[in-house]
Amino acid sequence: MTQKVAVLGTGKIGEALLSGMIRGGWAPSDLLVTARRPERAQQLRDRYGVEAVSNAEAAKAADTLILTVKPQDMGALLTELAPHVPTDRLVISGAAGIPTSYFEERLAAGTPVVRVMTNTPALVDEAMSVISAGTHATGTHLTRAEEIFSGVGKTLRVPESQQDACTALSGSGPAYFYFLVEAMTDAGILLGLPRDKAHDLIVQAAIGAAVMLRDSGEHPVKLRENVTSPAGTTINAIRELENHGVRAALIAALEAARDRSRELASGNG
Repeated sequence: MTQKVAVLGTGKIGEALLSGMIRGGWAPSDLLVTARRPERAQQLRDRYGVEAVSNAEAAKAADTLILTVKPQDMGALLTELAPHVPTDRLVISGAAGIPTSYFEERLAAGTPVVRVMTNTPALVDEAMSVISAGTHATGTHLTRAEEIFSGVGKTLRVPESQQDACTALSGSGPAYFYFLVEAMTDAGILLGLPRDKAHDLIVQAAIGAAVMLRDSGEHPVKLRENVTSPAGTTINAIRELENHGVRAALIAALEAARDRSRELASGNG
C-alpha cells in the first residue's frame, strides 16, 4: 500500500480507523493525522508511530483525506483546506448528515468525494460502514474507501439517497440495542436477579443471537420460532410485546431518526 492517507480531526472514531488500518497492514509511515490540541497530536505520534501535521500539510501530502471532525466543524475545516486540495485527492467524509454536494461546492471543481457513515462498534472492529459516491467519485475511489474502512468491520455500498435510512438503521442502531439491554436488565432485577447477573445473561443472549443471525443464514422469524414452544414462556412474552405495540414503536422510531437525518442534511440543525 503506497497511498498516503491522512485522518483529519482524529477523535475516537478517527483513532479507531487509524489503528484498524495499521492492523490491516498499512505502514505508519504512510499515515498522517491532524488534531486540534498539540498534546493529542503527540499522543497519536507516541501510540502509533504516525506523523502529526497541520490540516494544510495533510492536504498537500496525502492522496486520501478522511475528514472525521464533528459536522458543526466541517465548514471551517473545508474553508481551511480548500486552497490546498488538488482535484486528484480523494476526500472521504465521515460526518453524519452532510451530503457530498456540500463538499463538492466548497472544494475545487471535479474533486472526488466519498461519503461514509460508520458506527461506534468501529472501536471494537465490528462497525458497519456505509459508503456512497459523490458526483466525481469512481469505482476505484469506492474501492479505496472500502480498503480503509474494512479495517474496522464490514462495508456496504449504497446510493447516497439511501444514506439517511442507513443512518437511522445502522448509524444509530447500536443505541437501540443498548436501550433494549438496559430495559431487559431492569426486568431481570424486577424478576429477582442481581443487576450484574441480569446484565451478563442479557449481553450473552444478545451476542449469541447476533452470531446466529449472521452465520446461520436463517430468517429471523425462523430463529424466533425455534425458541417459541406452543403455550410456552416465549410466546407469552411475544404476545405482550405485540400488545404493547413494540414492533410499531420501532418502525416509528426509525422513521423519526431517518427524518432527523434529512433535516440535518438540509441544514435545519
